[in-house]
Amino acid sequence: MDTPVPAKNTSAFFAQSAIAFGIALFALLVAIYYLPADGWPKAFLALGTLFLTTSSFTLAKVVRDAQESQHVVSRLDQARVDRILAEHDPWKEVG
Repeated sequence: MDTPVPAKNTSAFFAQSAIAFGIALFALLVAIYYLPADGWPKAFLALGTLFLTTSSFTLAKVVRDAQESQHVVSRLDQARVDRILAEHDPWKEVG
């Protein structure tokens, strides 16, 4: 009766989120470096900031979900062990 808990996020989604965060941060740094204070560079900086912010939220969600799934699995394992220990009678004769 051991059924594995299905993962909410795949490793590909986790990697995609981390890569998107890195690309967004890099784009923002490049925009700041080349900012001559005209309209187009400022718009690019604003879009980079927006992309970085949304990617940060996605990455935070993925990390949180991964931690929660590990916590739930460990709690289920502990509950199983507790149930086995509670049902165990060391004085019961085998036979």
